[in-house]
Amino acid sequence: MQLEPSKLEWQNAYKLIVGSILPRPIAMVSTVSKEGIANIAPFSFFTAISADPLLVCFSPMRKGTDGSKKDTLINIEETKEFVIHVVSEEIVEKMNVTATSFTPETDEFTEANFTKEKSVIVKPPRIKESKVQLECKLHEALHFGEGPGSGSLVIGKVVIVHIDDDLYYDGKINTQKLNPVGRMAGHMYTRSTASMFELLRK
Repeated sequence: MQLEPSKLEWQNAYKLIVGSILPRPIAMVSTVSKEGIANIAPFSFFTAISADPLLVCFSPMRKGTDGSKKDTLINIEETKEFVIHVVSEEIVEKMNVTATSFTPETDEFTEANFTKEKSVIVKPPRIKESKVQLECKLHEALHFGEGPGSGSLVIGKVVIVHIDDDLYYDGKINTQKLNPVGRMAGHMYTRSTASMFELLRK
């Protein structure tokens, strides 16, 4: 079977992407508006770029209803700062609450019952319950399209990393103790440590 994305409705092209690029790590991103209102939203188009400089990126899509920018992107463009949180299974249900399309004046920390922790360098608060937190300064934001289905690439320079003491040993993070979850298609998630295996390189 061969499918040409240019001949598909964007919703169907989206289903091809989320149904084939699996599992996807989840960036739970906290920001603040220029008025000082905190926001949290999860994004599963998320990965690392480089170690020196330490860069990470995530891609917020435009709203599927009218193509407008999401609050997270607006806040980052205005303040140039954000915090990315790794989602462990212990907080995945609270994360799911933040995926709701709240109004801009709503504080998702309150809605999801997350604890605010003051960041060291950036203004957006951290989610205390997350075991790994990346304080980021905006490095670059690229935009692709303007309507429903289009999106942006937000590149952040990590300025400080917060790690739960219990996870960190010998310069490494214990994946089993982190217990991260990944996003699948639809409403499905996966336990990243459920069935790991090792392959050594020659």
